[in-house]
Parts: sequence; structure tokens; C-alpha cells
Amino acid sequence: MRSFGWCSPIEDAGELRKRGFDYIECAVVSLSLENEREFAEKLPLFIESPLPVRAMNIFFPGDLKVVGPDVDDARIARYVEKAAEALHRIGVETVVLGSGKARHSPDGWEPARADEQFLGLLSRMADAFAGTGTVLAIEPLNRKETNLVMTIAEAVSFAEQVNRPEIRVLADFYHMQEEGDPLTSLVTYSKWLQHIHLADTGRLSPGTGVYPYADFTAALNQAGYAGMISAECTVKDKERELTASLDFMRRVFGR
Repeated sequence: MRSFGWCSPIEDAGELRKRGFDYIECAVVSLSLENEREFAEKLPLFIESPLPVRAMNIFFPGDLKVVGPDVDDARIARYVEKAAEALHRIGVETVVLGSGKARHSPDGWEPARADEQFLGLLSRMADAFAGTGTVLAIEPLNRKETNLVMTIAEAVSFAEQVNRPEIRVLADFYHMQEEGDPLTSLVTYSKWLQHIHLADTGRLSPGTGVYPYADFTAALNQAGYAGMISAECTVKDKERELTASLDFMRRVFGR
């Protein structure tokens, strides 16, 4: 059964609940995992949220590089372990690995070395999330945000190489449109789909632009996708757009 959420700060959980959303999707970095005092203050907000935090995104802060010559393995290991424990306590089902700055491969760095580092990271994260109930979804981004993993096919290639149930793939309608990633990828790689992100023209609220939602929905239906669908976008008129977009999502995707 499909469920609908909105990517927003935890402080918006109450409002989203009143508007009828099924869950809220927050940023992992908002937990302040590397600051013990702030983390202790923030974690209860997520655990006791009036709306379930079933998904989270923005896993790594931009300065925590996961590929390239400046990788700090010890810091990454601490961060991943702390995140896995926190997400388990919150009850997060899907955590998204986008983090374009963190995974951007610097100029002059061999692509093969970047791929090797990324594969190692995914294996480490699979180990950390094993048995926690949280699945990691690799998010293909567009080339304005990163230069590593920009299509669903590329994300699936990494997931296949790791070959662990904790590692799956996300499809983001906005990034697919930016990169010209074919909607047929949703069907071709259906067994790897863990999560969906939505936006509309200009990365605005679903239902406000001209993205081919009928085609996207048809591909998801053919893929048999029945999981979570989150809007991740810029909101210009919060009072009007949240309700209108939820109505649009329910109408287009159904349950």
C-alpha cells in the first residue's frame, strides 16, 4: 500500500499530520550526530514525533568526504555506526544516501578509485544497518549536484555489486528529468526500488508544473511499486501547497 510523506524539518511533523500525511521525511544531518549535546537534545524530537519519521535523507554532511584523497575512514565509521543506532531507535524504514557534496569525486581522482571507495562505503553501511530494520536507498542525483551515480542504472550497478538486502535504490522524479533518465528504468530495475522522491517543474511542489506524472505513474504501476512516496521540493505557499500536493499525489498514485 502506497503511503505519502513530505521532506521537512521535524518541527513540521504536527502540521503535516493534521494535513493527512502518513509520515515525515527528515534529514539525517539534522540529528547533529557528531555533537553529543545537540544530538541528545534532538533525538527525542524524532522518537516522540507526532507523525512517524519513516524515512530520512541527506545522510552525510558536505564536509565528510566519502570519495577522494581526503576520506577519513575513522570519522566515517563513527558517523555510520551512530546513524544506524539512532535511525533504529527512531524507527526509520528507509534512509536515503544522496549527499552530493560528500560523494563528489574531485578533479584528477581516478573514477575507478572513486567507485572502489563508494563500494566500500556501501558495504560498511550494509553491515551497520543489518538487523536494524532500516534499508539504505542509493539516490541518483543530477550532474549539477555530484559526478558519482547519476542514473538509476548506475545506482543499481553499485547495489548489485554489494549484493546485500540492506542496500537498495531510490528514484527521484526531479533528478530523472534533469538527467534524461528514462522512465523505463523504473520497470527494468523494479526489484531494486526502495523509495520514491517527487517534485515538479523547477523542483517545486507536485502538481504545480508540467512533469509527465501520468507516464511516471504508469511506469511505477508496471513496476509494481507499492511503497513510500515523498515530496522533496521547494514550497512557495505552504498553506496552500501542502494540502493541494497531497491531494494531487493521492489522485495520481492512489493507494
